[in-house]
Amino acid sequence: MERGLLWLPLLAVFFWLAWSGWNEYQKVEAYRRWAADYDKAKYDLYAVLGQQGDQLTWGLPTRQGPVNLQQVSLGEVREIRLQVDGQPVAAESLPQKARKIALELVLERSPAASVLVPFTDLEMAGQWAAYLERERSKFAGDRP
Repeated sequence: MERGLLWLPLLAVFFWLAWSGWNEYQKVEAYRRWAADYDKAKYDLYAVLGQQGDQLTWGLPTRQGPVNLQQVSLGEVREIRLQVDGQPVAAESLPQKARKIALELVLERSPAASVLVPFTDLEMAGQWAAYLERERSKFAGDRP
């Protein structure tokens, strides 16, 4: 009887891990369906991000698909910054570790208008910052 009670917590952990894996798989499948409409897209635990033409769309991943979707045109973006732990960082000098990583899109509307797109991987965030900066310069050249 005592041995059975000792295995009970292990069984509970096993079921929790199985449910967590199934839950994450459902999120990834919902993202895969959503991302099919975009030229370039990324998924991580904190946010999904998709780019099609000059439009950027981001939101929170769920099993039913991304929610709280927000959209901005690259033509409206004045500056793209990489933030690590709340401080702007140059893409060339990324730190080894970070707790909070985000891509900050500073909008043309006003100096205080900006949005943060969270990331879990620092290297991926740096690559997206460089990519979006190149794309922004393409679309900024199209403006009169």
